[in-house]
Amino acid sequence: MTLEQLRIFLAVAVESHVTRAAEQLNLTQSTVSAAVAALEARHDIKLFNRVGRGIELTEAGRLFLPQARAVLEQADEAARLLKDLSGAPSGTLSIHASQTVASYWLPSRLMVYRERHPPVVLAISVGNTRQAAEAVLAGRADLAVVEGQVDAPALSVTRVGEDRLVLVVGRRHRWAKGEGLAPTDLLTTSWIHREPGSGTRAGLEQELQRLGIAPAALQVALELPSNEAVIAAVEAGTGAAVLSFRAVEAHLAQGRLVMPDFPMPTRPFFLLRHRERHETRAMRAMVAVLGEGPPDGA
Repeated sequence: MTLEQLRIFLAVAVESHVTRAAEQLNLTQSTVSAAVAALEARHDIKLFNRVGRGIELTEAGRLFLPQARAVLEQADEAARLLKDLSGAPSGTLSIHASQTVASYWLPSRLMVYRERHPPVVLAISVGNTRQAAEAVLAGRADLAVVEGQVDAPALSVTRVGEDRLVLVVGRRHRWAKGEGLAPTDLLTTSWIHREPGSGTRAGLEQELQRLGIAPAALQVALELPSNEAVIAAVEAGTGAAVLSFRAVEAHLAQGRLVMPDFPMPTRPFFLLRHRERHETRAMRAMVAVLGEGPPDGA
């Protein structure tokens, strides 16, 4: 059994089609078919059923699939380690960032990194805090930067920055007059929330609990999956929201949103790394950039 045979098996299993697998691997169809046949013959087992023009895994093939994938991942990690030991930062660095971080905090730092280490290809994914942590745990991302608390023993969590949450309403809201609010006033309006798993949502709920208010006691009108969607809903209606000051700063300056007199806490940004995976030179270089503090004007 060779690594090439395993790669071909995996491609055919994922595509469920020999021709598409061959195109993906840049091989001929006959080469792909021969590799699968050799693997089956070597171990005297059927891995695929041929059904019409398609192909599907047998029960044995389904059982073998995760093992083949794990071996290939280990081989790729070994190759990556050897390449990393040989010189300056290079290769691909995958980063998963939560929405606020990706939109308002991370870009200027990515530019600093890019100027220092041009050989490294940066692959950026965006989701909420929970999705970012899951990506690092699953090995889909090398690093993550999030604004929410993460409880995962397998992850190393390092504070790299901070942000301020603010309460905002639209111009038609009765709180837009700027009067001071008491914690109990929060129960008297409708709310536009980010989705569960969002660090912004978690920050609001933590502050509510600190104030002695159950998050479930708020009148939630909508839950939306992005800062931009929440801002649009607040501007158009009479609901309130808590968001990053970075996300609403321009809207406040334009008078499209109003910030009532109600203090909200700062919150940290965290860098997530997997404790058990090799830290490449590219990763270490990014950790150094993120730990330097804000670039000029950021």
